[in-house]
Amino acid sequence: MNGEVYTVKEFQKLSDTEMELMQVIWGCGSPVTSSELLRIFAEDRGKEWKGQTISTFLARLVDKGVLEATKQGRANTYVPRLSPEEYKLWEAQSVLDGLYQGSVKNFLSALYDGKKMSKEEIAELKQWFSEK
Repeated sequence: MNGEVYTVKEFQKLSDTEMELMQVIWGCGSPVTSSELLRIFAEDRGKEWKGQTISTFLARLVDKGVLEATKQGRANTYVPRLSPEEYKLWEAQSVLDGLYQGSVKNFLSALYDGKKMSKEEIAELKQWFSEK
């Protein structure tokens, strides 16, 4: 998001809770503090987290390289270092590399052989590839 380029190897997969936290942070659209996040989770999501709990998750996200923390007085503000689309691309590439040797063909073949694609989806993919 800030113009830097990241490689897949710099990131680690996010846990379900880390992903939920990132979705809220992405939704804020501006720098956010842990206090604001505690309020959002309590009011909007019905989760009463302790300050230390959210601080631990935020520190993990900073360590994983998906969040940037900036000290503002006694509190930190947090800003995403990548967009939701960039994270999805990284996650897809990680699955592709890990399970299908980086091959889109192997991935699509697994879906096709596993009967996970309808004829309509196959036609849409053919159309999409022909336009590339």
